[in-house]
Amino acid sequence: MPTFRQAVEAKDAAAIEAMLADDVVFTSPVAFKPYQGKAITGAILRGVLRVFEDFRYVREIHDGAHHVYEFEATVDGLEINGCDLLTFDADGKITDFKVMVRPLRAAQALAARMGAQFEDIKADATRAAAAPPR
Repeated sequence: MPTFRQAVEAKDAAAIEAMLADDVVFTSPVAFKPYQGKAITGAILRGVLRVFEDFRYVREIHDGAHHVYEFEATVDGLEINGCDLLTFDADGKITDFKVMVRPLRAAQALAARMGAQFEDIKADATRAAAAPPR
């Protein structure tokens, strides 16, 4: 199984989703309320893979179960800088996934792009939740 970084850099949505705990909590940089569960988190991350251009990790910090991945990407021609803050459980599954991004203008572009596809993301999550376990 690839590492989280390898899965993201390969845009391997199935590998990323396999790393998520069933009860993962996803905190978005542009939404007020966190999202609960593997289906919606996986759908959001698939959406992000479609939105980010020229995505690359530039730094990793690991402290036991806590991992921080700093990234750079482009959204609608704007450079965005951010961090994925992950917490892993004893089984190696991601239980907490928080994303923070800057600058504001790029975060607004990200919010607009994700918002434009959010009905599709919710439908994708509904399908994933109804599918039999793999």
